[in-house]
Amino acid sequence: MRITIEIDTSDVKRIQKSTGQKKRSLAINKALTEYLRMHEKQRFIERALAGETDFSMTNGEIETRDL
Repeated sequence: MRITIEIDTSDVKRIQKSTGQKKRSLAINKALTEYLRMHEKQRFIERALAGETDFSMTNGEIETRDL
């Protein structure tokens, strides 16, 4: 999907450096994907710590799982 947004030039450069992508659109896409992955992981951890999950994996299985 194509959209038009305004992002500060210095932020775009930081995103490109952080992601290792030279093209702006690839860098921003990678940064957004990583942000969403980290956010979902954090939400899962918070739910698990609050006892709101019915999760049958062992601690070792959880630690090695790629979220």
